[in-house]
Amino acid sequence: MSIRSKILRELEKKPRRLGELKSMLGNDKKVQRAVEELVESGRVQYKNGACFLTRGGLADAALPCRLVKLGENFAFASQADGPDIFIPGRGLNGAMPGDGVLVKLFDKPKVAGSLEGEVLAVTEPRDTFVGVVVAEKGKLFLSPDDCPFLRLQIKKSAAGGVRPGDKAAVELLERGSDYADHRAGVAMRFGSAEKARQCVRALLYAAGRSRQFPDKVKAEARTIAEPGPADFKKRLDLRAEPIFTIDSAETKDIDDAISISASADGWQLGVHIADVSHYVRAGSALDKEALERGTSVYFADSVIPMLPRQLSNGVCSLNEGVDRLAFSCIIQLDKTGAIQNFRFEKTVIRSRVKGVYSEINALLAGAADEALVEKYAPVASQLPVMAQLYQRLAAARKARGCIDIETDEAKLVLDEEGRCVELEKRQRGLSERMIEEFMLLANQCAAKLARIHKLPFVYRVHESPNAEKTERLRDLLHLAGLNASFKGDAPTVAELAALLDATRGKPLERAVHMGVLRSMAKACYEPVPKGHFGLALRDYAHFTSPIRRYPDLAIHRILSDYCAGVSARELESRYIAFAAEASERSSAAEVAAMQLERSTDSCYKAEYMATHLNETFAGRVSGVSRHGFFVELDNTAEGFVSADTLGGEPELVEGFSLRAGRRRWQLGDQVFVKAVAANVALGRVDFELADATAE
Repeated sequence: MSIRSKILRELEKKPRRLGELKSMLGNDKKVQRAVEELVESGRVQYKNGACFLTRGGLADAALPCRLVKLGENFAFASQADGPDIFIPGRGLNGAMPGDGVLVKLFDKPKVAGSLEGEVLAVTEPRDTFVGVVVAEKGKLFLSPDDCPFLRLQIKKSAAGGVRPGDKAAVELLERGSDYADHRAGVAMRFGSAEKARQCVRALLYAAGRSRQFPDKVKAEARTIAEPGPADFKKRLDLRAEPIFTIDSAETKDIDDAISISASADGWQLGVHIADVSHYVRAGSALDKEALERGTSVYFADSVIPMLPRQLSNGVCSLNEGVDRLAFSCIIQLDKTGAIQNFRFEKTVIRSRVKGVYSEINALLAGAADEALVEKYAPVASQLPVMAQLYQRLAAARKARGCIDIETDEAKLVLDEEGRCVELEKRQRGLSERMIEEFMLLANQCAAKLARIHKLPFVYRVHESPNAEKTERLRDLLHLAGLNASFKGDAPTVAELAALLDATRGKPLERAVHMGVLRSMAKACYEPVPKGHFGLALRDYAHFTSPIRRYPDLAIHRILSDYCAGVSARELESRYIAFAAEASERSSAAEVAAMQLERSTDSCYKAEYMATHLNETFAGRVSGVSRHGFFVELDNTAEGFVSADTLGGEPELVEGFSLRAGRRRWQLGDQVFVKAVAANVALGRVDFELADATAE
C-alpha cells in the first residue's frame, strides 16, 4: 500500500496532525511529500494545523478551540471569540485538558439554543501532566490533578522508579482515540503525595515556575555591581534624610521606603522606590526573563522571584544602612490629605531602619519595649506624623466611597521538615494600612502624570460591574431579605460601599461582602486609562513594586525617559507597542500566579488539617452548590460538606443557600464541622457537620 493510500486510510478514521501521520507511518520526508501532493490534488485539506479529507466538508466546519475543562463524561471547549462549547464524552476522542482542538458543532444539540459539538482533531497537544501515581490490577497509572477521575497508564519501561502514592509528572508518549489507549512516561518524581512541600514542587513544575534562572540571565546579573559615585551623578541626594522601610519581618526583597514631614500647610510625603529600571535595561536577558515571569510568586516560606536574588535581595533591595538608587515620588498634600502637587525624581537614598509592621504597631500603640524604642530612634519623630496623615487619607477614602472588603489571609507556619503545623490569621494593623495608603498615593500620581501628558503607559484598570453580574447581586440581596436598590443599571462605588458598611458586623456580612466581591470585574493591566472602580480613583497604576511586578518596572522605564526629557514622539515610538504587550502579558501572568499561590496554600492547609481529623472547628458557609456547601474555618482553611451527609433531598437556592430536610444553610451562616478527610495532593478537605449542629 502506498504512502498516500495509508494517509487516506488514516484520515478516513479522523483528521490528523501532520506530526501524527509522520509518527504513525514513518519516513517523514515521504509523508510530507505525499500530504503536499494530496492537498495539491484537492483530496486533502490542511487547515488549522490538521489534515482533513476534502469530502464531507469537515475542514470548513472545524472551529479552533482549547479544551478548558474535562469532566467524567463531558468537557468544555473555549473559543477565542465566542461562548464555550459543550462536548459530550462520546465526542472527546481522547482530548486532554489544555489541548488545542478542532471542534465541529452538532446540527441538533440536545439542549436547544446551546452550543454542542465533538472534537475532530487535537492540533496543539498538551502532553505534560502532574498528579498522583496509583496502582490498579498490577499496573501503574497517573491520576492527573486537573482530572483526578482519569487514569493515564504509565509504561513499565518509562516508570522512572515511581511508586503508588508518589507525586509525579508524566509526558504522554502515545495517544489513542480513547483515554484507555493513552500511554505515559514519568518525567519527574517528587516524593510522597501526602507531603505539601512535594506537592508544591509538582505544582511549580507544572506551571513552569523555577527558582533557577537561565545561564545567560544569571551571567548578566553577576555583572551588576553595587552602586557607586558614578551612579549618583545627576541624582537628588537624599542620603541625609531619615528615610526608612516598613515590611514584614520575613521580607528580603524590599522595594519601597518612605519619609515624611509636616508643616502648617500640610505634609510632604516621600515614597522612594527601588530604581530597578536602572539595572534591568530594555531588551536585556534580565528584562526578557522578567517579562516572561511577569511577577514573583509567594507561598508559605518561599518565593519564586521575578528577578535573580543578586538583584531582588541585593543591589535593588533598599536594605538598611547602604546606598541605594531610587525613583522617588515627592508629594505635597494639604491639611485634608488632598494632593496639591507632586514630582518624580531619580534619587540616591540610605535607609536608616528596616522597619517591621508588628514593631511599629507596638510603637504607635505605646506598647514598645526599650530595645524597640532605641531601634527606631532615628525615625521615631516621623511615626506620629505618618499616623496623622493616614487618618486624613482614610477619611478621604471613605468619603469618596472606596470599597473596603476585608479578606482573611493566613500565615503558614512550617516546621524544620517543611510540614505545615499551624495556620495563623494575618492581622492588618495601623502600620500596614499606612503603608498601603502611601503606596496608593504614589501609584495615583504616576498614573495621573501619564494621563495628563498622554504617555504610553501600563495602567491598573478596574471597571464597574457589568449588567449580568449586577443582576446576580440584586438577586442575592433580595434572597438575603435586603431591599437594596441601585439608581442606575450598575451600582456606583459609593452605593456598594454603603451596602458593605450597612452589613458590617451583622449576620449577613459574609454573604453580602462575598456577593459584592463576586459582582465586580477583575482588575487587570491596560494601556488605556479607564480608572479604578474599587478604589474610586480616576488615575491608578502600579509603580511601587518593580522588584516583584513587571508592570511597575515597565512604567519606571517610561517615566525615567520622560523625566530625562525624551520627546513625546520618541516616547510613542519606543513604548506604544511595549505598553500594550506588557499590559497583556502581565495580566495573564498575574492570573496564573494567583491561581498557583492559591493552589500551594490549599496543599499546605490540607496538610495541616490532615493532622486534625475528627476534631471540631467553627466556621462559616463560604459557598453553596447542589452537591453541598463550602465552609471556611476561623483559621482560613476551607473544606466541603457533601449533600450526601446532610439527609433529605438537597434543594439549592442558586448561589445563596442549600436546604436539606428541615434544615437550611446560607452564605455566612456559622456552623460547626469536623474534618473527616484531607487530600494534600489536591488541596482538598472534606467536612461533616459536627454532632452539635447535625441534629
